[in-house]
Amino acid sequence: MPGDTTREEWVALGPASRLLGVDPDTLRRWADRGRIETFTTPGGHRRFRRSALETLASRHSGRRPPLARLGATTDRFSAACRRSYAAARPPTVPGAARRGSGSQVRPPVVAQAAMGPQDIEVFRHDGRQLLGALLRYLDAVDGPERDEAEGEASRVAGQFGTRIAKAGISLGDGLMRFVSARRPILEELSSLARRRSLDVRDLGALYDAASTLLDRLLLRFVESHQAADRGRASEVDR
Repeated sequence: MPGDTTREEWVALGPASRLLGVDPDTLRRWADRGRIETFTTPGGHRRFRRSALETLASRHSGRRPPLARLGATTDRFSAACRRSYAAARPPTVPGAARRGSGSQVRPPVVAQAAMGPQDIEVFRHDGRQLLGALLRYLDAVDGPERDEAEGEASRVAGQFGTRIAKAGISLGDGLMRFVSARRPILEELSSLARRRSLDVRDLGALYDAASTLLDRLLLRFVESHQAADRGRASEVDR
């Protein structure tokens, strides 16, 4: 331990992350990049200088609260997506109005029907990874951290497109499932912001950032699905 412990207080990872209002993984990354001074005890536990934590907190005091502090977690967003899938409330298809006002036609969930239980579990895992990366992206305080989060989200979106294609599921059916997650994600962000009385400018910036990233992830999904389809077609032609 540094020799000035009599004059300085050193804080463990958990209390330090709460002081800054970030999750422990974010604080670990900051320490690994040298953004904040830290040392590791012989037992392998990180310690942070309180004065450095307070300085870092003051630099970001004008920012909106981190999403984790607002209650935005991967579990919460995953649950919102599951509720949306279960409700299956797609836009009214052409001709639905003739069957009665407000009626909607529920399309078959082809993507899920074409997958076995093990495949579905893999996709759920991928979905949780993508949501986690999205939340890290929205909370990123610098360019490199945001780029890293977007890179992870893009990797998962591409992986999703490839797996969907290899399972023999069409691009249209895969898109239906991918796009259906967009609405609950954005709605959950808006709901959290309203309940926590987030400044309207912060809400607008948050919504725009999430929408823009989701658009890029959709393109990545399409590109990966099309590439996998071409690969499958080439194998058939041989």
